[in-house]
Amino acid sequence: MRLGAWIAGHLREPGLTIEENRPLGGGSIQENRLIRCRLGEGRREFVLRKDAPATIASSRSRSEEFRLLQAAWAAGVRVPEPVGLCEDPEVIGAPFALMGLVAGVGLGPRIAKDLTLGGDRETLARDLGRELAKIHGVLDPRGDPPPDLAFLGPPEPDPARAEVLRLRANLDGIGAKRPAIEWGLRWAEVAAPPCPAPALVHRDFRTGNYMVDEAGLTAILDWEFSGWGDPVQDLGWFCAACWRFGRQDKEAGGIGSREAFYRGYREGGGRPFTPEAVAYWEVMAHLRWAVIALEQGARHVSGREFSLELALTGRMVPELEQAILRATGPAAWPR
Repeated sequence: MRLGAWIAGHLREPGLTIEENRPLGGGSIQENRLIRCRLGEGRREFVLRKDAPATIASSRSRSEEFRLLQAAWAAGVRVPEPVGLCEDPEVIGAPFALMGLVAGVGLGPRIAKDLTLGGDRETLARDLGRELAKIHGVLDPRGDPPPDLAFLGPPEPDPARAEVLRLRANLDGIGAKRPAIEWGLRWAEVAAPPCPAPALVHRDFRTGNYMVDEAGLTAILDWEFSGWGDPVQDLGWFCAACWRFGRQDKEAGGIGSREAFYRGYREGGGRPFTPEAVAYWEVMAHLRWAVIALEQGARHVSGREFSLELALTGRMVPELEQAILRATGPAAWPR
């Protein structure tokens, strides 16, 4: 089996054999598989991550995501161990990344509603704030990035308006005509706040993209959207109402208070921010999620990847558009 031979060679464990290879739940854009291996008398468990049959325009390649994971690991961010990257499609039919398996639960709705997970919720929110501060401190974009992250290019001088341009391009890419989203994007363009110091941002830092066990946080996942940007974008994405999974009373990701999350971020050395800037990026979170939901639905409609989950994701858009219109009424426009 080619996969077993590749892992054995990469780990320099010639006696390695694969005991189990099965799909894992979650991962709406990429495909994740559990790989359980025997090494002599011991065992090791990995997650193999590769592209799904269809993907979306804003998702990075497995090679780029793996290099971002390596940078986060080196900076002490709580992430799965980056074990190896295979860019040879002959091994399993597509490039893939191999990571250490992390114990815990990552399903967003379950984390939000099952209070036996995550330990004390205010402590969890505070810990997540600290981890986010570490991410924003991974590299200083004013210096020379290391060669492994050269693909990121230089930071954009105006991250908010650059995000608006990307979202418009993604809408055009799937031929979507959504007046409510276009209205919101025009508001976002006009109301865009300045970004004094771009940072490395996760761009999908939310409940559902981290793992918890009964005691607390175990890992931050899914680095496929990361790049240079406004660090406040991650704060707004985490606190946006669309990512609270029905727990609207818990403004920090449906799991804790905004105050605890902010406190952890500041304690971890996070960048300065204002409540107004966070509010702007919460609106942008609804805009971006609406565009991604349309892209997910288009993956199903295209016939390349028939999936009830993708089809239902595309049907979420009207609810997101309602939130966008409520937040961008005439009184919310700059004068």
